[in-house]
Formats: sequence, structure tokens, C-alpha cells
Amino acid sequence: MNTLFSRTSSWLLGLCLALTMSSALAQQTATVTTKGVTGGDATAGATPAVAAAPAAPAGAAGAGGGDAAAIAAGDALFKNNCSQCHAVNEKVVGPALSGILKRRTIGWVIPWVHNPAKVIAGGDEYAVKLYNEYAKQQMPAFPQLSDKDITSIMAWVTSQEGVAAGGPTVANAAKTDGQDGAAAGASASATTGGYTDVLLIVLVVVLLVLVVTLAIIANLMKDVLKGRKDLDGRDREVLEQRFDWTRLYKSPVMRGVVGVVFAGVLLYQGVQSVMAVGLTQGYMPTQPIAFSHKIHAGENQINCAYCHTSVYKAKSANIPSANICMNCHSQIKTESPEIKKIYRAIERKQPIQWVRVHNLPDLAYFNHSQHTQVGGVQCTTCHGPIQNMEVVYQYSSLTMGWCINCHRESPLNTKGNAYYDNLVKLHDKSNSAVPFTVSSNGGTECSKCHY
Repeated sequence: MNTLFSRTSSWLLGLCLALTMSSALAQQTATVTTKGVTGGDATAGATPAVAAAPAAPAGAAGAGGGDAAAIAAGDALFKNNCSQCHAVNEKVVGPALSGILKRRTIGWVIPWVHNPAKVIAGGDEYAVKLYNEYAKQQMPAFPQLSDKDITSIMAWVTSQEGVAAGGPTVANAAKTDGQDGAAAGASASATTGGYTDVLLIVLVVVLLVLVVTLAIIANLMKDVLKGRKDLDGRDREVLEQRFDWTRLYKSPVMRGVVGVVFAGVLLYQGVQSVMAVGLTQGYMPTQPIAFSHKIHAGENQINCAYCHTSVYKAKSANIPSANICMNCHSQIKTESPEIKKIYRAIERKQPIQWVRVHNLPDLAYFNHSQHTQVGGVQCTTCHGPIQNMEVVYQYSSLTMGWCINCHRESPLNTKGNAYYDNLVKLHDKSNSAVPFTVSSNGGTECSKCHY
């Protein structure tokens, strides 16, 4: 009988080992397949990118010198300042900009962008016509744009005349091939990973079924053996032995272990509860207007600074006024029930009562412009994937430890800034192996945020 049980146990152990090896082999095969797909083989079958960006028409040379750097700069400037209301080849809130340098000169465009109200008040025929055509909705002024910035925007606009929406631009044509290859590789990797997960689940289910089957067979064998009369005393003792659970329960060692674990769990939960006092990570209040960042910042790619106008130049990022909303919604979705709430607020001359989401305690000093303008910190670093949020919530913990860790890990960009020259030399002299971070510049001193 002992020999029979030994054989059964050995067979079960061998089966478990075989299934484990099969799982490992499946994972290795998936890895090799993924590498092959994302390597040279995948790129060989990828759709080739546009061979060259479309040549800029002659008008672009007059606007921005026709060079790629000016056009690329104009692309970024257009997306950050103009794309909310304008497109090149189609009408959005404002007119399509295609052919603007054929209708007007660059000498007209620059003062118009800087101060449209002044041009209209001066009686310019074309400006007055535009003003009346668009229901006397005046374009916002952009005094912060230099003449060179506006010229670059016009160069980019001219280069995009006749290009289908979503087609490759001068700024991103070179990236298309790499992005297609990466996307194909990522898709293949995700598919292969899905097959591997399914295979592992099947193997686990099969293993569980076999274990249960073997347990049933063992019980049946014991019942058969109990009916035999040729068993000696030792076999009979092994066959009839039972595990005494009461002895385990009454054991002082087991009771001590259970007591220590229980006390540890209670202590851990208590500490976590105390540490969470005042934390609002994940806070998602209901707003008076169902504003979707996913639609505005995500699908329409409206730059954060268009609505939060002081994010790069003030201590706080202001909540946009209703007038900013009306720059677009005087023409777009005017019959929407949510947009009508904006109209009512304007008619009653009352601000929209937005609910604050991110609220630091008064004892902590925080300056948005110091981080966004000077430090170059992106909005998503602290606010998370804001472009995917239907309803905004607090993404980060915003605790002191969270801020200090960022200051310890974030290197300072000191190039071209003579203020840091001596500090960097002193730092490198004493500890050149560690990068010059915000903490190296005193960013973890108490008085930086508490004074």
C-alpha cells in the first residue's frame, strides 16, 4: 500500500513539473515571437511613411523664409494659440486660413493678430466685413506673439494649404514611419500577450481538475483498501490515521502566531487610517456644468493655457471665465443644455460656481509659474492624464513626501543660465556623480515652502 501511495505522489509531482515547464516554454515562445514582430521583420512589412513633406508654396517663403525650422515653430504656435478657433482648410469657429496671404499681406496680418479691436475701430474694410460676418464675435488679441511668431504661423498655414486634415506635417512627417512601426509592434505584442494569458489560464484549470481527480481516486483507493483483510498492523495504522485539528487549535504556538498576526493587521490599518487624514487623492466632485477635459484637451487638443491663462505667469492657474467659454460656444453647440448654463450665468452676471478639486493647505506655498515656466514641468506630471478625464479628479497625493521626492529626482536645466554656474561648479566638485537636482539647489529646505 505504501508503494502505491508513493507512486501516486510521484506521478502527481511529475505532472505538476511538466505543466510548469510547459507554461515557461509558452512564455519564452511568446517573448521570442514578440521580439520578432517588433524587430526588423515587423518594420519590413510596415506601411512606408510619406517620402517627403509637401513642399511649401511660394507664399510660405514670403511669410517665414520657407525654411523648415520656421514652419515647425509655426506648427507649435498654431496649435497652442490658434487651433481652438481656426483650421487651415475648413471653417471652425473662425474662417479657414487657407489663402490668407493671397487675400491680405503679412503687414496686415501682424497688427490684426496683435489687436483686432484696433484694426476694426480703424475702419479697415476687410476687418469690418469679417466682424459683421461672424455675428460681431471679436477675435481675442494676442499681444504676446512677436512679429516673428506670427510670420512663422503664416509660413506653416501656407505649407498646409490643400493638405487633408490629419495628414503628415513638416513637423511630424519624419515621425510617421517610426510611429507606425511602434504601433504595429505594440499591437502584435498585446495580441501575443493575450494568447499567453489564455494559455496560462487553461493550464491552471487543467492542473486544478487533475488535482481534484487524484484526490477522488485516492479516497476511493482508501475505501477499497479498508475492505482488505491481508493488511498488516503497520499498513492498517497508516490507513486509519487522522489529523487532529483540535490539537492544532489548542496549540499555544498557533494561538500566539494568530494573535500576533491579528494585532499586526489592526496596527497596520490604524496607522494607514491616521496617515490618510487630510489626503484627498481620487477626489472627484460633481461640477455645476458637465465639462469634459477628454473632449476639450483630448479630442480637440485645446492647450491648457488657452483656458487657464495664468498657468505660465502667475502663482495659481486661474479658473476660466465664462467669456473664454464663449469664444467657441457662441458658435458651437449653442443649443446644448450644459452650454445654456453658461449663457444664464452671463445674463445674470454671476460667475460659474466651479468646485475646487486640488486644494493645498494654507501652510504650503506653491507657485504654478515657477514649475511650468521656469522648471518646464508638464501639466500631466501632477494632474495625471487630464486629456482622458471626463470628470476631473485629484490624480496625485500632493503630500509633502510626494513633493520632496520630486525635488530630489528632478534635474535642473541650468544650461545658458549664468545664475547657476558657480552652484553647479561647487556641486560637481563635491559630488559630481549625482546630477544637479532641485534638492541640490535647496529645494528640500523647509523655508522653500513653509515661511
